[in-house]
Amino acid sequence: MARPCFRLTALSTLLACSVVQADGLQVKVLDKVFKPAGSMLAYTEFELSGEPLAESLGLDLDVLDPDQLNQPTAFDYAAGIESYEYSEEAMYALNYQSRMGPHLANGPLNKARGGKPEQLGARFVEMAKSVAFPTEEIPLNIYPISLPYQSGLPEFAQPVDTRAVSGDEVEHLDANGKATQISTQVPAYFRDYATLSWTEKQTEKQINPATLGGILLKEVMWSQDFLGGMHVAETDEEVEASSSIQDQDGVHALGVSAADGMNGMILTELSLDKLLILQEQLGFDGKNLGAKITPNYDPEKEAIWFPHQVAVKEGENNGVKSIAGLEVSDARSTLRDTWLMLWPVSEYYAFSDQRKANTGQNPAFSAVFDGAPFAAAPKANTDANADNDVTASDAFSVASNLGNMLFKNLDTLHFNGDQGTLVDDNSDGKQGAHVTTYDAAYSLVALSIFQRAQDALPVGYASADGSDLNLASAQGKRALAIITAQADFIVDQLIADNGLAVDGKTLGGKADNGQSLDSQFAVIRGLSAAFLATQDNKYRQAARQLYLNVEKKMFDKSVGTWASIPGQATEHTPWTAAAISGALREAMLHLKNQEGESEPALELAELSQRYLAWFRNVINGPTTTEGMQLAEWLGDSGEHQLENGGADNDGDKVARVTEAGGKNGTAMVMASKVRVSAK
Repeated sequence: MARPCFRLTALSTLLACSVVQADGLQVKVLDKVFKPAGSMLAYTEFELSGEPLAESLGLDLDVLDPDQLNQPTAFDYAAGIESYEYSEEAMYALNYQSRMGPHLANGPLNKARGGKPEQLGARFVEMAKSVAFPTEEIPLNIYPISLPYQSGLPEFAQPVDTRAVSGDEVEHLDANGKATQISTQVPAYFRDYATLSWTEKQTEKQINPATLGGILLKEVMWSQDFLGGMHVAETDEEVEASSSIQDQDGVHALGVSAADGMNGMILTELSLDKLLILQEQLGFDGKNLGAKITPNYDPEKEAIWFPHQVAVKEGENNGVKSIAGLEVSDARSTLRDTWLMLWPVSEYYAFSDQRKANTGQNPAFSAVFDGAPFAAAPKANTDANADNDVTASDAFSVASNLGNMLFKNLDTLHFNGDQGTLVDDNSDGKQGAHVTTYDAAYSLVALSIFQRAQDALPVGYASADGSDLNLASAQGKRALAIITAQADFIVDQLIADNGLAVDGKTLGGKADNGQSLDSQFAVIRGLSAAFLATQDNKYRQAARQLYLNVEKKMFDKSVGTWASIPGQATEHTPWTAAAISGALREAMLHLKNQEGESEPALELAELSQRYLAWFRNVINGPTTTEGMQLAEWLGDSGEHQLENGGADNDGDKVARVTEAGGKNGTAMVMASKVRVSAK
């Protein structure tokens, strides 16, 4: 008997569970190079559009099973399994396997311990003990990087070790509902990352702030997820933290589980390492790198910023990669670099917040930063007096220092108060005159997270939630003022007469000619953030109207999703993927029809179907050689290695890493450009 095509959620809303792939669809990979800035932003939106979205719409996450395809519906599976797991695994591919950056052994945290590999090893043992994770289960030849370079080709540099070291029996339910028992293999590379390093053929050894921001955002979002509770060490059972010293009772350990806790620890360490590199080495005063960034930073007196590109002279120390030298290759301060750093730094600030005024802090987070395993902040940085703050190297102090700098730079270097908008560039102390719609819109998202962090409101997965606590800080109020001005500018000046957003505008001049998908969905995402931050309904209505215009004028039936110009090929980049995923999630949660609203395109069932069609058509793609997601890891997303199996054993059109093209295979990351068209 065929499965019903709908399910009734706890919200009493019907969600579509089928998807029709357009006949003759092509999603050709134009550029396979991996660029973490846009890609990790996209993977953050994928994460938020994954389990958190599905759960918000009424799904019991316990029913999800990667080996039960399209269960309980195709939407649930695409969001709760595919979108969510692609997001997590890509982070590990970059941070643990790629070797596309300097090794953590040569970073500032390990340098402070003495700088030897054995001291990093001892640190991993310490972190494992804090989460009750067996050290022998840490993957062999893990290669944690302090920071990633600007881009690199994610093809493996050597043959991957696919020898079966163990196996398992799995009950598999395919997309048609047919159940089979399959014998799976666990290959050597699953536990030993020695053969998963990437080729260096196309690596750009440049440090770019947006690149650091992209991966930092992924790290801190997952860290908050992994370390947001505790678990019983003996049984691995998750429990809600009742106090910040619960992990000291001999029964409980940090992390929602031992394995998740271990990843949370490593990611928190990686995040802090790159934040310290930013604080100590990458501040630029127009002449020299390493300019001193302090809590009393004032850009009106002397501006310090993170230059758009810094070339790395790569060295080797302790037998692994190190930074031997840095040279500024593009000195500009850019808005994209600034907002894409401000968002994750604000998340990290909230994650590590030890302010006495923040009485609502999650005790599980407090336990992480109470001195062990991560250093506590000096008392001067946790009291109510910001004027006595000091520069320090602990997580909260660094996040506070950098967040203050980034916000002041966004306000002073990039905000044009006369026009009420943020501009793209500041070069040689002079503001530019161009506004890129995408960056203006996403700045609203970053500013809203900054404001929430400053005022001790929930962030992370709960960034739309209310709270009994609101510190109503001066910086929070200033952020809200900029959000209001920028949102008004977008609504008044970046929406053309045809009801679609333009790609940008030169102040005092004309609007740009383009009206890309990127701009439309970024504006929907940004205006939704502005609505949630200000509670001004005009931003919600503007976002709803823009979505309706996009649906009416840009949906292309021939490809089953939207096109910049229907009937013509459209190029999608990770920035496109980020905006579409984020905007559709916001539409399902906050823009969908409410009482008295009846737009068919904004019914939840229709929105979920659009999400599903876009994800399956463009991200997964129509064949294993097409689609934005280049490959997938084993296990959590439903893929397996079989003794006599093919490239795509779960039938989702995404090949496993060793069968995903390139001489030796390709890592589980996304392409930097695809072209979507009908044949």
